[in-house]
Amino acid sequence: MIYSVTGKLIHTDAELAVVECGGVGYACRTSLSTLQKIAGKEEVSLLTYLSVREDGVELFGFADPEELRSFKLLISVSGVGPKAAISILSAMTPQQFALSVATGDAKSFTQVKGIGKKTAERICLELKDKVAGETISVRGQKSIAAPVGGGSVGEAITALEVLGYSAAEAAGAISGLDPSLSVEELIKGALKQLARY
Repeated sequence: MIYSVTGKLIHTDAELAVVECGGVGYACRTSLSTLQKIAGKEEVSLLTYLSVREDGVELFGFADPEELRSFKLLISVSGVGPKAAISILSAMTPQQFALSVATGDAKSFTQVKGIGKKTAERICLELKDKVAGETISVRGQKSIAAPVGGGSVGEAITALEVLGYSAAEAAGAISGLDPSLSVEELIKGALKQLARY
């Protein structure tokens, strides 16, 4: 298992970064987000995931642990392979991905080339509980654990935390709303409350 590669960035292409380590160039399939983060750097360090399949072995590289975690969650969904996961992470950040899953926003995934409506719905359905328990880093702050359970209210608080609000701010904004509302309605209502401050 290759955990990471650190070395000289010798080549980049669409969704590809080649890192030379000890005289060997490792071709890492990667997202546009990671390519933007490493652009212009001579020395880079990428966390990796080694995909071994019948038709070949591929190495995938990521600039940060959140993106690697999101990638692993995506490939755990039936029908979503590594290339589709990279396409999704090229179109959205790990935080946007987590928010889309938490709010059941399948439409945001259908905007990605190669992701149909059924696959998008499967991503939201299969990952909703997993994302609720994941740790997501927000705006460079320390990582926060999303609250598990709590129905619509818990999911709405999680989504607001992903957007950068503290748990206390999110809970305070939601406390004045009807808990029987859908997650989307709770988030919209809470954002209106938070905008007043």
